[in-house]
Formats: sequence, structure tokens, C-alpha cells
Amino acid sequence: MTAATHDDQVTGRNTGMPLVHAVNVMKAFHGTQVLKGIDLDVHKGQVVCLLGPSGSGKTTFLRCINQLETIDGGRIWVDGDLIGFDDRSGVLHRLTDKVIAAQRREIGMVFQRFNLFPHKTALENIMEAPIQVRGEKKAAARARAVGLLERVGLQDKPAAYPAQLSGGQQQRVAIARALAMNPKLMLFDEPTSALDPELVGEVLAVMRELAAEGMTMIVVTHEMSFAREVADHVVFMDGGVVVEEGKPRDVINDPQHERTRSFLRRMRSEHAQTTVPAAEPRHTP
Repeated sequence: MTAATHDDQVTGRNTGMPLVHAVNVMKAFHGTQVLKGIDLDVHKGQVVCLLGPSGSGKTTFLRCINQLETIDGGRIWVDGDLIGFDDRSGVLHRLTDKVIAAQRREIGMVFQRFNLFPHKTALENIMEAPIQVRGEKKAAARARAVGLLERVGLQDKPAAYPAQLSGGQQQRVAIARALAMNPKLMLFDEPTSALDPELVGEVLAVMRELAAEGMTMIVVTHEMSFAREVADHVVFMDGGVVVEEGKPRDVINDPQHERTRSFLRRMRSEHAQTTVPAAEPRHTP
């Protein structure tokens, strides 16, 4: 599929060759087929949201793009580079760990859990990879980390340790940490699922800003409002296949497949159950 943008002239987004090109991607665990031939194109500057029930293969697909899992079939290219393999006359040969690590440096990933180093401050967490992986000078890494903390609204927390931060703050540090490597692509694996409801908005606000700045993003999420407002393209997955895809207003507002309709009904029901009604206004005698 091709993730077509909404109003490309307004956003100025590039609709040339796809930054991510996945063809017939397959993955099995212990004999169980989790991905059954996934195709996906994402152009530079686009935001694609992956929707679907737990166990549908969304997270596995993200992990395959970032080489945290090795695909069993198909191919994935990021910015023209075949990920994880060298194609020699149609025969795939696994790349060395060093080359795979170099490819992975170009792709930022934000997980459900924040995975911050507990013994390092927010600033040190962001500085770590540029220094250790890219060999940046400490002063340069620090200056960039300070700027990234400001970018995610945590300029007043450089010396805070993860245990001193709320879940939303920790996730914003995790986003800043991923951005510190200047990635071509950002992958988000349900970045708000581990947060208390009142903290979800602050993380989504940062992601909205990244989208507005033209960051290419693939987002696994159950946040329907975010997908509807921010995504250029929505993909509904179930059982390891793409069931339905298209513009957010089409897939979310007018789904054509019963599996999609059933999932969205359940999402709306769960959202209604967790939404606290607004208090009745007081009437002054």
C-alpha cells in the first residue's frame, strides 16, 4: 500500500520514493505465524498509524523494521537500504552485527515502557547514545541534550532521575533520547499505553509537534483521536495481515470491514467507560 498524505501542498511533505518500503514481510515465533505478508510504504515526512487488537502483529512489525527481530520472509528497505540483509543475486545474506547496529542508529524507537537508565539523570540518559555510539564530544552531546529537553517541555528537569519523574515525563525523556541520534525514522510502540490517563496528553502533544515538523513516524496506538487528527494513513491489522487501510477519516469514521468495525466499537466502548463525566455546574442562589 502507499501511505498517501492529506493536503501535501499545505504540509510540504515529500511524496517521492518511500522512506520505508516493506514487501511481503513474514515472521513466526515457535511455529506460529505472527506476520503473514505485510506490505507498507511510508514516504518521508508521513505519519502512519497502525491499529489493531493485541496480538495482531503491530509491535512485531515495528521490531522487524528496527532489527530487534529478524524477518523470516520478504524485505524491508529504509531510505534505500535493505534492512538486515545483503541481496546477492536474489539470495539474502544476513549482515554482520556491526552493520545492523549502524542501520539501527538511523531509526529511533520509543517503547511502551520507558527503558531509561535508572542511575542516570534525564540529561545523562539523552547524552548516552550520542557519546557511546556516535563518539560525540561530551560538550556537544550535552548542548544537544539540553535543547532536546526544552523541545519536550522538560527544560527544568535535567538533573532529575527517572524515579523522580512522572510516567509522562519519563516517556518524554525517552522521546528526546531517541531524537538525540538524529533518526531518519521514528517508531512508536503504544507510547501512552503504560501511562495514567491524565498523562497521555503531554506525550501526544510532543508527538503532534514532531509530526508538524515533518518527522517520519510509524505509530502503534489505540489513541483514535491522535490517529484521526495526525496520521496521513491508517492501517488496521488483525491476525498478522492488513485488513483495511486508507485515510483516517475513511478507516476510522467509515470502516468497510466487519473486523475493523468490531475493533472500533470496542475501542469506543472502552473509552466511554474510562472517561469521567464532567461535574455538573454549580448554581448560585
